[in-house]
Amino acid sequence: MQDNAPHILVVDDDARLASLLKKYLSDNGYRVSAASNAEDAWRKLSGLTFDLIVLDRMMPGKDGLSLARDIRTTARANNGVAILMLTAMAEAGDRIDGLEAGVDDYLTKPFEPRELLLRIEAILRRARQETVSEIGFGPFTFDLTRGELLRDGTIINLTSSEQGLLKTLAANPGVTISRDQLSVSSDTQGRAVDVQITRLRRKIEEDPKNPRYLQTVRGEGYVLWAD
Repeated sequence: MQDNAPHILVVDDDARLASLLKKYLSDNGYRVSAASNAEDAWRKLSGLTFDLIVLDRMMPGKDGLSLARDIRTTARANNGVAILMLTAMAEAGDRIDGLEAGVDDYLTKPFEPRELLLRIEAILRRARQETVSEIGFGPFTFDLTRGELLRDGTIINLTSSEQGLLKTLAANPGVTISRDQLSVSSDTQGRAVDVQITRLRRKIEEDPKNPRYLQTVRGEGYVLWAD
């Protein structure tokens, strides 16, 4: 695991679930710490830097909703950390409460581990897009904020799916993105991602059959190489 891998804090009083989540996320390349309650989480937040918190809503003592509010309304470390809340409460009002408390996303228990992973990846991608506004490759410049692709100052028209794909790839230059991840960001299902990639290559590659910038990593996904 790389030292610069995103650091996730799992906060859940269910020791078995916290242990399973820690192992699963670690196996998928993340650095992971765990806390059993809000007080334990607050101590870790005060001493360490995290990219995202996986936060259980229902816990003894201070619940996850209160902890999320505290994080969002204080000047202590990690005030800008992303929060994904886990809960068995599925009513619309419960989700609204979480969002109003500053939660970035909301996942109802029970959930598929793969869905949790995809949601975490999507949240972290959005965070990276907020810090990187523009990327260049060859004669092209892509504005991640506006979703505009320019070649030598001239706008290249993109479909919404192509724009979604390019946003995800451009936010992670040099990083291989799986088809599943690209499906989420482009609202395109399965092998249709490959079709969209082919169309996008026709717009950015001199030789689409031998791409220089948007390349295939066999068995893993696609990668965009930037300047």
